[in-house]
Amino acid sequence: MPVTLLTPSVEQRTKAYLELGNRAKRLVPVVPSKPTITISREFGCEAFPVGEELVKQLERMTDETWILVDKSLLDEVAREQNISEDTMRSLGQKPRWLDDMFATLSPRWKSDRDYYQFLVEQVVSIATAGNAVIVGLGAAIISTQMKNCHHFRLIANKDFKVASIARRMNLSKQEAELLVIEQQKERDRIIRKLLDVDESDPLYYHLIFNNGRVGNQKIARIIADTVVK
Repeated sequence: MPVTLLTPSVEQRTKAYLELGNRAKRLVPVVPSKPTITISREFGCEAFPVGEELVKQLERMTDETWILVDKSLLDEVAREQNISEDTMRSLGQKPRWLDDMFATLSPRWKSDRDYYQFLVEQVVSIATAGNAVIVGLGAAIISTQMKNCHHFRLIANKDFKVASIARRMNLSKQEAELLVIEQQKERDRIIRKLLDVDESDPLYYHLIFNNGRVGNQKIARIIADTVVK
């Protein structure tokens, strides 16, 4: 799937990556005070556009720098850590015994668990530093016990999600519909395998938005007003 059509440009990812590195170096072992926002979504909802707008509004409201983080950014970090692209692409797809076998045969092998441990560590580090908007990554589940984190989810009916994917990825309606169904099943399966939870459980979230009825700018404004008091 050409994720570059749904995620930020190289320049944006690089800027966020550099800020992430600088912020990690400044971390100190204290109770976090700056807020972190997570945005979960059904596939086809416009979480990344909401995140982009949210960062703009938060920076105006707080006069501070905020970063927008998603899987594409952390994949760049993972490459810096020499985690194989095959592992990143097939996260959650291989049976565990196969990971164990390769780990036994080659000390250089990075298993799904290795990558997911890396992912969790990065999410926790970012969430602890604060002033971050994290899209996807199971971040709401990973950081659910962190008091500085605020969790939101986007849902929508099938027609909205299909139309959004068709528009953003330049696909036919039939292609977009198939992609929405397949990707949602895959996301649910991976989250269930790695975290053993149902990401759609409303009790994980402060607010849930119907993205088909509430526009991206309004969602961003409500989230910003909720978090920055």
